[in-house]
Amino acid sequence: MCDGHGATTPFSEAETAAVRAFTERLGLDGMIDVHTHFMPKPVLDKVWAYFDSAGPLLGREWPIAYRADEERRVAALRAFGVTTFSSMLYPHKADMAEWLNGWGADFGARHADCLQTATFYPEPTAARYVAEAIENGAEVFKSHIQVGAYSPLDPLLDGVWGVLEQTQVPVVIHCGSGPAPGEFTGPAPIRQLLQRFPKLSLIVAHMGTPEYEEFLALAEEHDEVRLDTTMSFTDFSEEDAPYPPELLPRVAALQEKILFGSDFPNIPYGYVHALQACERLGLGDDWMRSVLHHNAAALFGR
Repeated sequence: MCDGHGATTPFSEAETAAVRAFTERLGLDGMIDVHTHFMPKPVLDKVWAYFDSAGPLLGREWPIAYRADEERRVAALRAFGVTTFSSMLYPHKADMAEWLNGWGADFGARHADCLQTATFYPEPTAARYVAEAIENGAEVFKSHIQVGAYSPLDPLLDGVWGVLEQTQVPVVIHCGSGPAPGEFTGPAPIRQLLQRFPKLSLIVAHMGTPEYEEFLALAEEHDEVRLDTTMSFTDFSEEDAPYPPELLPRVAALQEKILFGSDFPNIPYGYVHALQACERLGLGDDWMRSVLHHNAAALFGR
């Protein structure tokens, strides 16, 4: 079925059955998706408009596969058997993050299966509202270096990183230079950040696309650095930034530090393809069970 924009609706019985069969074959009652997007409607509408225009940060056509209202998107994830998801939101300017955090707290209160998500931006009030968000139950933060166009080394974030390191609340951080490089993207700033805050709990989004090896090394070197699979290994990503096959033995060795993420709803293919793309790496059922559920369950206590 289509929603009028040429995209598949999130209620395809065939796809739901395929996703359910996938996890059942692995012996899982469900899975955890650490990288899903839920935002205030005016913000998400602007994000979708940017995707529709194939903006410069995308570099290509990018149709939204799951364009639907908020509750239909929540229902789709639950139908797929996603027992825990997130509401990745992020600011692109100052005086926006605290408002997003309030929305994220309300969304989390209304959806018990959502990890309460918060965010930040380099501004004088950041350390205060990050600490308040944690006190109010934030379980994960999102940092988008590319869209926010800020340096993770900005002095205005020193207090933020300090609070996050002390509390060990994980941060999903889009810091790789894909799909298009930004002024502050890449592994070098993150390596410097970890020299100053070595115990930060970071989840590098998209396996660090396209600087795969460098971010893989950071996960190997730092106990609290992990990677998420978001969009990685899919046909769409392999076209522009194929994952080097010679790195797969190291990916296998990092079995307990890789988490499944989808980028739902902003993906240009069906949800089941993200699962199939991970499986076709050939790293085994134990690796898949760890990535789809066990690692995130341990990290977030879910």
